[in-house]
Amino acid sequence: LFAPGFLDQPAKFALTADLIRVTFPYLLLISLTGLCGAVLNSYGRFAVPAVTPVFLNLSLIAAATVAAPWFEEPAFALAWGVFTAGVVQLLFQLPFLRRLELVPRPRWDTAHPGVRQILKLMVPALFGVSVSQVNLLLDTVLASFLPTGSVSWLYYSDRLAELPLGVFGIAIATVILPSLSADRAAAREERFTPTLDWAVRTVLLVAVPATAALLVLAEPILITLFQYGELSPRDVAMAGYSLRAYALGICAFMLIKVLAPGFYARQDMVTPVRIGIRAMVANMVLNIAFVVPLMVYLDLGHVGLALATSVAAYLNAGLLWRGLRREGIYRFDPAWRGFP
Repeated sequence: LFAPGFLDQPAKFALTADLIRVTFPYLLLISLTGLCGAVLNSYGRFAVPAVTPVFLNLSLIAAATVAAPWFEEPAFALAWGVFTAGVVQLLFQLPFLRRLELVPRPRWDTAHPGVRQILKLMVPALFGVSVSQVNLLLDTVLASFLPTGSVSWLYYSDRLAELPLGVFGIAIATVILPSLSADRAAAREERFTPTLDWAVRTVLLVAVPATAALLVLAEPILITLFQYGELSPRDVAMAGYSLRAYALGICAFMLIKVLAPGFYARQDMVTPVRIGIRAMVANMVLNIAFVVPLMVYLDLGHVGLALATSVAAYLNAGLLWRGLRREGIYRFDPAWRGFP
């Protein structure tokens, strides 16, 4: 389903299936971790959820350097590293919840009005925040039909492009959502727009130089971080092309993260979903429009996938911005005249 292009390569398909079996429980663990982190964020405890992802990096480093030699297939060391990280991440947050006396007790009570409200808002919210991941999944499916290495090239590129998004974009979005929600609940509309405007200016202040850095230094960064073992100079060059394509969309990726909370804080989950559907359809159309000519003439089909994702992200961000402006939720601050 996720990599149908591997079906004609039985060994690769079997290995991929086994790795998924090991890592699949991480979905449950990271979901519970995200729930705990959301509770902590709502109480202004931002540091603990911000530190939690570090355990995944530490676990993967330990798995690659210490555990991998003990496995016949080193990839399984990384898979078990992911699973271990999920357990550690969840256990790390529980003591902090206990201090606030907020450790959740599993109990299903659909009659509670709060549960009903969450269920009502949850379905569209899930889709709204998953659009980028769905697009990435579609890219992986299509990349599995492209020349060998395309999936890996996109993976390395996406990891580096996600770095500024994860460090700054998601962090800023996490901080402003509780503030925007509180302002909305208290009818402090005069504080809503300045908070959102500050977030937009801040992410642009980070995204523009990050984009420039990745465009100029794509290959040196890839060589420094990844060119060892099986990664050849050709792999670095190919990943560099797709990294530049993803880098062009960093501004849009980060803007989506800070504009969407403007709707979520007002409990409007439907508008971001509608916009996300349009962006996802556009991404599919652009995949075909970009991949075919780039594959035929330049043998760079994977770059077309990355470029389509970036262009679709600008459509997503632009529609979110227009929606906020149209509803009078967001207005440009006079400080924009002197930006940056």
